[in-house]
Amino acid sequence: MTPQRNSETAWHHRTADEVMAILQTNRHGLTQTEAEQRLKQYGPNRLKPSRKRSAWSRFLLQFHNALIYVLLASAMIAGLLDHWVDTAVIAGVVLINALIGFIQEGKAEKALNAIRQMLSLDAMVLRDSKRIQIHAEELVPGDIVLLQSGDKVPADLRLFSIKNLRVEEAALTGESEAIEKTTEAVPAQVTIGDRLCMAYSSTLVVYGQGAGIVVATGDQTEIGRISTLLEHVDTIETPLLRQLAIFGRWLSGLVIVLAIGMLSYGLILGDYHLGEMFMAAVGIAVAAIPEGLPAIMTITLALGVQMMANRHAIIRRLPAVETLGAVTVICTDKTGTLTRNEMTVQRVITADHQIEVSGIGYAPVGGFSMQGTELLKNEFTGTLELFRIGLLCNDAQLREHESNWTIEGDPTEGALITLALKAGLDPSFEHQSLPSTDAIPFESEHRFMATLHHNHAGHGYIYLKGAPEEVLAICSKERSLDGEHPLDTSYWQAEMQEAAALGQRLLAIAVKAAEKDQMTLTFDHVRTDFTLLGIVGIIDPPREEAIEAVHQCRSAGIRVKMITGDHIATAQAIGMQLGIGDGQMALSGVALDQMNDAQLREAVSTTDVFARANPEHKLRLVKALQANGEIVAMTGDGVNDAPALKRADIGVAMGKKGTEVAKEASEMVITDDNFASITHAVEEGRRIYDNIRKTIIYIMPTSGGEAGMLVIAILLGMTLPISPVQILWVNMVTAVTLSLSLAFEKAESGIMQRPPRDPSAPILSRFMMWRIAFLSLVLTSGGIGLFLWEQAQGGSVETCRTIAVNALVMGEIWYLFNCRYLLTPALSYKGLFGNPYVLLAISGLVVIQLLFTYHPLMQQLFGTAAIDPAAWTKVMLFGVLLFLVVEAEKYLISRYKVAKI
Repeated sequence: MTPQRNSETAWHHRTADEVMAILQTNRHGLTQTEAEQRLKQYGPNRLKPSRKRSAWSRFLLQFHNALIYVLLASAMIAGLLDHWVDTAVIAGVVLINALIGFIQEGKAEKALNAIRQMLSLDAMVLRDSKRIQIHAEELVPGDIVLLQSGDKVPADLRLFSIKNLRVEEAALTGESEAIEKTTEAVPAQVTIGDRLCMAYSSTLVVYGQGAGIVVATGDQTEIGRISTLLEHVDTIETPLLRQLAIFGRWLSGLVIVLAIGMLSYGLILGDYHLGEMFMAAVGIAVAAIPEGLPAIMTITLALGVQMMANRHAIIRRLPAVETLGAVTVICTDKTGTLTRNEMTVQRVITADHQIEVSGIGYAPVGGFSMQGTELLKNEFTGTLELFRIGLLCNDAQLREHESNWTIEGDPTEGALITLALKAGLDPSFEHQSLPSTDAIPFESEHRFMATLHHNHAGHGYIYLKGAPEEVLAICSKERSLDGEHPLDTSYWQAEMQEAAALGQRLLAIAVKAAEKDQMTLTFDHVRTDFTLLGIVGIIDPPREEAIEAVHQCRSAGIRVKMITGDHIATAQAIGMQLGIGDGQMALSGVALDQMNDAQLREAVSTTDVFARANPEHKLRLVKALQANGEIVAMTGDGVNDAPALKRADIGVAMGKKGTEVAKEASEMVITDDNFASITHAVEEGRRIYDNIRKTIIYIMPTSGGEAGMLVIAILLGMTLPISPVQILWVNMVTAVTLSLSLAFEKAESGIMQRPPRDPSAPILSRFMMWRIAFLSLVLTSGGIGLFLWEQAQGGSVETCRTIAVNALVMGEIWYLFNCRYLLTPALSYKGLFGNPYVLLAISGLVVIQLLFTYHPLMQQLFGTAAIDPAAWTKVMLFGVLLFLVVEAEKYLISRYKVAKI
């Protein structure tokens, strides 16, 4: 009987024979009978589906909000009292907001489905010593799987036989470069990227062949563990949603207390009928609750989404827009996001000097310098043969299409072609002058590539490039400007250490004269007597715009942390060039494993570079940062990033190289895979949040003014100066016209020089509460004052209410100019005419209000009456006076610095 498999077994730490012994198998594979028994024991090689909430339950949960409960109760009361217009408007607003929330739900289920679709469909196995192809779901632990180029690895395998096997593990490690596999066991504590004897489910074989023992299937695979992680990760509410929930509960309580208090007062102490007081209470509830605010916020966020899309940022979830404005830490991958994902030669080391190479990427644009002095082409002719060998001992091809240079083949070899082009070599001419007659391709066993070339005079040369330690071992001489000398190993070791400390990948280049009439190349020809020409240092360089973006983030008080699967030396060097970290302090995944949660929380506050990170590390780092009170944006592209993307306050997936799993788990997708686009999105998020606050500080005084008018009327025992249906009219028409225009306000100057807002701070600051209370009082006084004035002149109730409504609207029109700048004066040409959408909204509202006042149907529906020019003059003067009062308030606050926004 096969022993029960332990999912935590360090298979990479065991030899292939030990693994076979544990799983009771051999190199000829299982018998069909044994495979069928194990399939019953372990189950199919597929991921278990998660339980989903029904569509109805997701929809009904959209109504689980304190403000919504109050509005629904108000709609029910209005309906019972046959006020169907009021009922329809309230219910319509509630339904629209519920539908918007419902549509945004379900990303976790999509992410899990995307993971399940990544599993391989078929597998080539040995059963009863025969090669057969089976469905991947039928694989069991102990099966022997055969791999070849182009295959998707169908399960987690412990490799025991390979030939030039390279596997792309970007889905798990985030690093796009294919990994050369070996069969030797590795230490137990190494991360996934260093488990060279393993091939993991859902990764891709890009070169060579191999065979391995199935050690894990289904949910026990690495990809299965990520699926489990993703399913159990809680989605974090955005700061705005948290603040609005608190604000909603507070406002709901206040509204209920106020409505009940006024109802009781009117029935007990006032001379009001029960039905009249019920509608007055409904009116207070409808007035105090800003019905249009959710819709305006949704529209503001949606407009922000469109603007972000123009800057390469696609928002998948609306609240994520404002979350960007609160971000305090950005955790980012390295390859392709901070760097170009294009290998580039930056240094050439010879026996005489070091040559620095400028230019980045595959485009052959750049030059050569030494100690800061630019070199002319005739000054580095001594290194031309080194460049020529890098060009000819090469299997890659560089292509140009519409000024875009791309590589076909190994990226490192592509960097050597670009280097030769920068030196002025013509690939076609060089290949014709020194055609290749034979080659030893690169293999992981010997770690070099050699080619045999002959010129037209019949002289033969063996060109060789490879890992420096391998090349140095077969070199006896080195070439300098004054000829060839014995190899100075200590010099080369020192130079290599310096380059490696900069994160550069090193390739040594050497040459040897071929034997007379030699036309073939064997390993016997490449064992000794080579002359070392030099070593090139290659790196995936940082994006220039990413360097500037990181600087902007620091100016904005946002820390950038690099979390990568790459080697720690490379991560430190790239981080130093980008301005992330100090080039010295970095933590590896192994070090993170040895920390408890408290130690990790302390570490993330001081360390900005994390290397060799696996899925659990990324998720732990995000949780630790959030535990420290940070608002975290996490970038990623692989399946391994999905749990952290979902857990982060805002997950940012890469659009070009990102997997569908990462995109589904994220709130935002960067279409150009560029870190700079995240910075642009943060700036846009701050602008949008500012505009949301302007909208709140604009809408709330209207609600306060309306509620204040009703409360004073009830306390004084007078006729209500505005009816509930008129309140709804004012709230809705001003929301869809005036309030909406604030969504188009441009970013204020210095928006990226201020620190991130405190995510725990309430959405209403002391200044905002003062402004809302102050304006509510002004609007209440103006509206009820004009109502009483007209009433004293003998005006009808309809006429008096029409004047009161228009006074509220006119006050809002002028107050809109005040709100374009919360503390900066608006009494200027830019303040009055700088936003064309404001002028357009005012024009539209004036037309609507004229219809509201004079059209017979509107008069019948809303109980209005025509008013004369004298009344309009009073209404206009009230609006102008309100504008001037607020500007005076701004001046006093700014002059004496008595409040902060």
